[in-house]
Amino acid sequence: MKVLVIGSGGREHALAWRLAQCARVQGVFVAPGNGGTALEPAMKNLPLTRPAELAEFAAAEKIALTVVGPEAPLAAGAVDLFRERGLPIFGPTRAAAELESSKAFAKAFMQRHGIPTARHATFTDAAAARAHVGLRGAPIVVKADGLAAGKGVVVAMSVAEAHAAIDDMLGANTLGVAHNDAGARVVIEEFMPGEEASFIVVSDGRTVLPLATSQDHKRIGDGDTGPNTGGMGAYSPAPVVTPNVHARVMQEIIRPTLAGMAAEGRPFTGFLYAGLMIDAEGRPRTVEFNCRLGDPEAQVILMRLKSDLFEVLHHAAHGTLDRVELQWDRRTALGVVMASAGYPAKPRSGDTITGLPADTADLKVFHAGTALRGSDAAGGAADRTLVTSGGRVLCVTALADGVRAAQARALGAVRGIHFAGAQWRNDIGHRALHA
Repeated sequence: MKVLVIGSGGREHALAWRLAQCARVQGVFVAPGNGGTALEPAMKNLPLTRPAELAEFAAAEKIALTVVGPEAPLAAGAVDLFRERGLPIFGPTRAAAELESSKAFAKAFMQRHGIPTARHATFTDAAAARAHVGLRGAPIVVKADGLAAGKGVVVAMSVAEAHAAIDDMLGANTLGVAHNDAGARVVIEEFMPGEEASFIVVSDGRTVLPLATSQDHKRIGDGDTGPNTGGMGAYSPAPVVTPNVHARVMQEIIRPTLAGMAAEGRPFTGFLYAGLMIDAEGRPRTVEFNCRLGDPEAQVILMRLKSDLFEVLHHAAHGTLDRVELQWDRRTALGVVMASAGYPAKPRSGDTITGLPADTADLKVFHAGTALRGSDAAGGAADRTLVTSGGRVLCVTALADGVRAAQARALGAVRGIHFAGAQWRNDIGHRALHA
């Protein structure tokens, strides 16, 4: 079997890495991939990004399964195109992916189906949005209605900060939000106190299997300080998701969401990610939905997965997920993201990366913003220079008995890797350590 993974980030490297280990998989293509996937012997990068080109390739190569990693191809309808051509693919349709691509749609959907979430209001007019914030006060949350690579959310601790976020999202758009058909909109939500967790499931439209729980760390600095990023690290499992919380999330959020999507003619197949806020009484509410694996949650979750990922996703794509059970490594997985100089505002590219450790059974470095520079005419990819090519560069991921040991293992490897201006957090997993 040959598999195609669409995307170029750390999540896609992790998916391709786990798929390449599966019994029936003989090779994995990654489109377009990154420097890390180029260096993997069982993978081959493809310089393709357009859904039509990818579908033509999948048909010509008789690809057994295509897995869509990031949100943009899902929102663009890649799954719809593949299905129209009878090509096996795992992921939600464009209509189903609106749960992520439109914050306004997702909030209205949750309201229609009684799914617990924050109170909210949606605006296209900046003056009206500012007036709403003036009435509500701070802290308050401002979200861009559109895809923003994980950076379209501002948790404003002051009214002035909220006003600035509104003006940017409805005007200058320095975050580069991909606006939906309705144009620039913002969703303004009440601030929800509590602890965040990532709850991701696999669905074939009828059957649902929860993945291992995890917790992401969004802010760039130790102690959860500084601006929000796409994620500076994660660990799995997340102790805040107790058995009781897990049961409530499945009953109050996941199952009603899948039932509601089916009832509205948007049956959901793929990874459904519910970002949770869990309050002091253990009550979960939905912060947001994503329609794919999180990044860097994917790296730690897939590090712990013992089941054959190809079989899981193949069954999900063909509506037979009820034949599958998931098995997990009992140990903790923890990933520390190494980001480039200037991230998140102005990430720098082109810095040489050295000191990467060899893969072991309990340590893996997943690449995100990397590329190979120089001619490979003489000796192939291994003879080229690895450089930074984006904001989040690497996710150094370790398995160990407990959070503290996994953190120490990952940070030990991080400190041996070098590129100019590298940034990372030293406290990934701190909530579990100080619970």
